[in-house]
Amino acid sequence: MSAPVAVIVGVGPGNGMAFANRFAKEGYRVALLSRDASQMDAYASQIDGARGYPGDVTDTGQIDASFAKIQSDLGPVETVVYNAGSGAWGNVDELTPEDLAANMDVNATGLMRVAKAVLPQMRGKGHGNLIVIGAGAALRGRPGTIAFAAGKAAQRSVAQSLARQLGPERIHVAYVVIDGAIDLERTRARMPDAGSDDFLKPEAIADAVWGLTRQHPSAWSFEIDLRPFKENW
Repeated sequence: MSAPVAVIVGVGPGNGMAFANRFAKEGYRVALLSRDASQMDAYASQIDGARGYPGDVTDTGQIDASFAKIQSDLGPVETVVYNAGSGAWGNVDELTPEDLAANMDVNATGLMRVAKAVLPQMRGKGHGNLIVIGAGAALRGRPGTIAFAAGKAAQRSVAQSLARQLGPERIHVAYVVIDGAIDLERTRARMPDAGSDDFLKPEAIADAVWGLTRQHPSAWSFEIDLRPFKENW
């Protein structure tokens, strides 16, 4: 029997590579999608057997073509981790309607594009997992997150609609609320006074995502939230 296939949509340092490494460790063939074509092969070269594909989630044709190529190269997809995201920061006086629309396109419409591209493969297998990486902003709008929060709230709504439709087909759709700062060099540089315990570790997030894909169908989660134990929430 051939190895199952996992696709990480939105690969970069931090969560994206942590997801890819976690599934590769479990014996999956891993496909990495990134809109940064110059980095795609570099990321794939760090994981045995991984392959990179174009992954601009705002481009329907490109997403359809990449998922078709993944099926041809690796086999039908069992699991997708949707890690693509976009954030424009500022309040109503600082941002434009176009900024909000761009956030909606990547976070919500992009998720729908990916779902439509992969569904025939999951339906052909008779099961699948679509794990969507969200944010606390999906549940609360603030002055400086008017565009980001709208995009993430719409993303959560798309994910919930997908989960309710596709669950009876044994396709598990789940939403992961990331509530806190990710442990990355650039994040630590912005928060020089924070300690190690103030950040979410990408490998720990990847463990939680892996666990969602292992849940028995009799006890599926739609939503989990992840935050550092010190986070004020």
